[in-house]
Amino acid sequence: MQRYDRQLRLEGFGAEKQQLLGKASVLVVGAGGLGVPVLQYLTAMGIGKLGIVEQDNVSITNLQRQVIYTTQDEGKPKLDAAVKRLQQLNPEVSFVQHPSFLTPENALAIIAPYDVVVDCTDNFGTRYLVNDACVILKKPFIYGAIYKYEGQVSVFNYKGSATYRCLFPEAPQAGEMLNCSDIGVLGVLPGIIGCYQANEAVKVICGIGEPLANQLLTIDTLYNTHHIFEVKPVPGNHNISVLLDDYEQGVCATGTVQSMQVQELQQWLDAGTPLQLLDVREPDEWEICHIPQAQLIPMRRVLNALPQLQPQVPVAVICHHGMRSLMVAKQLVEAGFQTVYNVEGGIHAWAQEIDEEMGVY
Repeated sequence: MQRYDRQLRLEGFGAEKQQLLGKASVLVVGAGGLGVPVLQYLTAMGIGKLGIVEQDNVSITNLQRQVIYTTQDEGKPKLDAAVKRLQQLNPEVSFVQHPSFLTPENALAIIAPYDVVVDCTDNFGTRYLVNDACVILKKPFIYGAIYKYEGQVSVFNYKGSATYRCLFPEAPQAGEMLNCSDIGVLGVLPGIIGCYQANEAVKVICGIGEPLANQLLTIDTLYNTHHIFEVKPVPGNHNISVLLDDYEQGVCATGTVQSMQVQELQQWLDAGTPLQLLDVREPDEWEICHIPQAQLIPMRRVLNALPQLQPQVPVAVICHHGMRSLMVAKQLVEAGFQTVYNVEGGIHAWAQEIDEEMGVY
């Protein structure tokens, strides 16, 4: 037990919680930017069995954020390189390798033996697949995602809590969301979000603290802002009994969110074109800076405020950088709004490119 001495000394943790970790089995889907810190910390803390789903090889472009790999690993399977170093970190952990992508054909069989699933993927199709399989098997899963300088963390399907489909009923259409290979990613961001995911997994396994069930944590690393939003369980989302055949096409909605640059927004406002501009940040953010024509409706209150809005009039949604606004825009499309825009870059882009006298944070 000397290996775990520092966490054994923690009040409220001790040998009892350490034994729970040692008996637990966790499946990590993806050994990339998010998966690496999850794997490193769960291994170091003494998880009993750690399964890893991964089929990619190490690329030189991975190394600025996937810090378990080295330059000498380029071209090698990530799974082999990761397990080799994780075994050096803690030989007491049992590692199970799943050298394949998660598919509707293998998902249930792979996930079934594990207590907790940590989703560290970077595409919507696999996230919906993980969600649906976990709902069928009644497994909690830890969600994490990154976009530019922001990240999200939540715990889904935990003791009847909201599922991923309660937050995002349908996936974006192809091309609506770019991944880090297209828009870039700051090396430390997946490390931060991945550590939060590992922490949530430990809380769920050990029964300590308050897991992020029915809550979505958003983190803006540029300005050190953290917000927690309520995610309500949606009736029927726990009734999934079979997996879809295709998680790239089958989960997409018919409605789409359109992108709007801040220059386009300025043109609409200057021309007096009918437009509902919704600012979905928090009141303290609004006080720092805002566009006068905007209406403040914090993200967590948008669904309750739908009767105040006009579905036939175009809507533009803005937040700090564009992540929260995209989520709200999707909700509006699903609620029947006909023309919905997400303002790319958010109020930050407006301050930089339109109103240089506006304070930024």
